[in-house]
Amino acid sequence: MLRRDLLAVRNGLTAGDVRKTAEELALRALELPELAHASTVAAYVSVGSEPGTRALLDALLARGVRVLLPVLMADNDLDWGAYTGEESLARVQHGGKMALLEPAGDRLGPEAVRDADVVLLPGLAVDARGMRLGRGGGSYDRVLARLERAGADPALVVLLYDAEVVERVPAEAHDRPVHAVVTPSGVRRFR
Repeated sequence: MLRRDLLAVRNGLTAGDVRKTAEELALRALELPELAHASTVAAYVSVGSEPGTRALLDALLARGVRVLLPVLMADNDLDWGAYTGEESLARVQHGGKMALLEPAGDRLGPEAVRDADVVLLPGLAVDARGMRLGRGGGSYDRVLARLERAGADPALVVLLYDAEVVERVPAEAHDRPVHAVVTPSGVRRFR
C-alpha cells in the first residue's frame, strides 16, 4: 500500500517539477565527499517521474568519473555497462514492465558493480534507519547481496523527493540500510 501511495504522488508531478528536482538533486549529490573522490559510480537512468538522474550522470562524466549503468536481465538481476553520454543509451522495453534507458555498449557482467566507490540506488522511500523501500522487483537487493558477499563496501546513496523520507518502511532480514539519502533540500546520513 505504501508503494502505491508513493507512486500516486510521483505520478502527479509535472515534467517541470521533475526537471527542477533533477537539477537540485545533482547539485546536492555532487557536494557529497564520496562522489567527489569516486573514480567509479554505479548509477541508473531515471524514468518517468522518478527523481531525475541525467544531470548528475553528465556531471559525473564531465568530472572524469567512470559511470556504470544497469542492464535489466530476464531474471530481474542486473548486468552493467558504461555510460559515455546520452548517445550511449538505448531505450529497452522489458515485456510488460516499463521501458528503461540502458547502456547500448558492451556488457561488463553482474560483478562489475564491485568496482564502484559509490552506488546510487533508486527507491520510493527511505526511513529514519536508512532502510530503503524499492519497487519490489528485488534487482537491487541482489546487487547489495553481491557486494556484501564480495566484501565490497561502496557508499550506498538513494535519491528521493523530500516527502519520501519517512519515519518507517517495511524491512525484511535481507534488506540493507543505505549510508545517505539526497533530496532537493539536502543530505541525510545514516550510521
